[in-house]
Amino acid sequence: MSSVRARHTAVSDHSQRGSAVREGSHRVGPPSNTFAPTIVNDALRCAKGRIDSVLPHGLRRIADNCLVTEAEPILSYLTDMDGVLVHEDHLVPGADEFLAELRANATPFLVLTNNSIRTPRDLQARLRHTGLDIPEEAIWTSALATATFLNEQRPNGTAYVVGESGLTTALHEIGYVLTDSEPDYVVLGETRNYSFEAITTAIRLIERGASFIATNPDPTGPSRDGSLPATGSVAALITRATGRDPYYVGKPNPLMMRSALRRIGAHSQSTVMIGDRMDTDVISGLEAGMRTILVTTGISTRSSVEAYPYRPTMVLDSVADLVGRTKAPFAD
Repeated sequence: MSSVRARHTAVSDHSQRGSAVREGSHRVGPPSNTFAPTIVNDALRCAKGRIDSVLPHGLRRIADNCLVTEAEPILSYLTDMDGVLVHEDHLVPGADEFLAELRANATPFLVLTNNSIRTPRDLQARLRHTGLDIPEEAIWTSALATATFLNEQRPNGTAYVVGESGLTTALHEIGYVLTDSEPDYVVLGETRNYSFEAITTAIRLIERGASFIATNPDPTGPSRDGSLPATGSVAALITRATGRDPYYVGKPNPLMMRSALRRIGAHSQSTVMIGDRMDTDVISGLEAGMRTILVTTGISTRSSVEAYPYRPTMVLDSVADLVGRTKAPFAD
């Protein structure tokens, strides 16, 4: 076929084979000669579904036997913060124009970060200094995702927290009591002041039966002087002492993506995830059922993509390359 159709349904009998898409220069998905579903009806569209695999050329199988293609309309965006919009506290050139275009088109978007140290209000102030004016309600942190998860699991619970204001504020806002007396959870987040005493308390509470939650698995974080130990490294210490692994809520857990989608009332089928890391942003977006864009202004590079068994839908040099095409980023 000469073009990708906007809507497909897959026939239940997969023995029928046909060429459904063509390779586009902008796509990164690997070629395949193993599966090409026959198109039987352009008019039907998937309303919802759960991703269970990734198909060639950007086609994704949905549990209700629908297919999502790159021609589906883009109605909303999720984007990572560091490495995509800012880099070492400096604006990524063109990021302001990208966000301005989303606002001009009334396109819902959410800025994500795995860092749990700051509250959305603090992050808003930090971003404003770089030249980005992003409302705090458009910022979604791993601390907020963790609080949302705990509120759904055990409303009005108790927690012992190793972390800073971004995490403690998020837990207070859902009605949690922070205590070191028989808490339901030990919640580990990021901090610049990990104390031996706090980590020892966390270990002993977990040994006594508290469930172990961590905001994200990132082993290190950046600083002007080099790497800093982050949540994942401290979690490994606690795990070694207790024999208990934490449940990580932040990226690459697709749970953070799904909570972000619910936050803006969006659906994975019509949302794009933009990130700078294959091992967190791209994989979590893919597993949540979204199309993904990798930008090379942060950690991952075009060559490093080859080291992974999965692919983003597209690789760009920067979000600046999306300016003028946010409504149809995958169009030829």
